[in-house]
Amino acid sequence: MSLNKDIKLLQLVAEGNQEAFAQLYQIFNVKIYNIALNYTQNIQEAEEVTQDVFCKVYKHAAKFKGTSSLSTWMYRITVNTSLNYIKSRKKHSVLIFGSETKEKAHFDHPSVLLENKEQARMIYKEIDQLADSQKTAFILSFIEGLPRQEVADIMDLKLKAVESLLQRAKKKLRISLEKYYPYRRKKQ
Repeated sequence: MSLNKDIKLLQLVAEGNQEAFAQLYQIFNVKIYNIALNYTQNIQEAEEVTQDVFCKVYKHAAKFKGTSSLSTWMYRITVNTSLNYIKSRKKHSVLIFGSETKEKAHFDHPSVLLENKEQARMIYKEIDQLADSQKTAFILSFIEGLPRQEVADIMDLKLKAVESLLQRAKKKLRISLEKYYPYRRKKQ
C-alpha cells in the first residue's frame, strides 16, 4: 500500500467505517498474530494480543501521521503490546507452593514440522532469554523476515543500532545453543 492509501484507509477507520476496518484486519491479521505468537509463545495469548492491537489501532487511527508506513506503525504497536503483555504476565505469575514458577510451558510453533519441534522448542526458549531489544530485532529480522530498515523504523532506531542488536543476539544465541549442539561449534 502507498502512504496516501494508508492514510485514507486509517481516516476511514477513524470515522468508524467498518468495511475499512475489515480491510485493515484482512491485510494485517496474520502478520500481527505471528509477531505476537513469536513473543508470547502461546496461541491463546497471541490471539489476545492480536485483538488488543486491533482495538488500539481502531481507537488511535486518527493519530496516524503518515511519518512511517502503515505496516511499520502497526508492527510497532504489536511489538509494544506484546512486550507489555509479557511484562504484565510476569508480574501476575502464578505462585505454586510459595515459589514463583520460572519454567515456561513448552512452546510448539504451529508452523514447525513435527520432526523439527524439539529443535524449535530449544531455539524459542533461548530467544525468549534475549533482552527485549535484541529479541525484537531478532524476531522481526530473522523470523518475520522484515527488511532491516523497516525493523529500525519499527524500533525507532538507526539502522546501525539494529545491526548491533542483531550481532549481539546472534552471539548470545550461538553461545547458548552450543549446549544443545556442541558439535556445531565453529572450528578455530
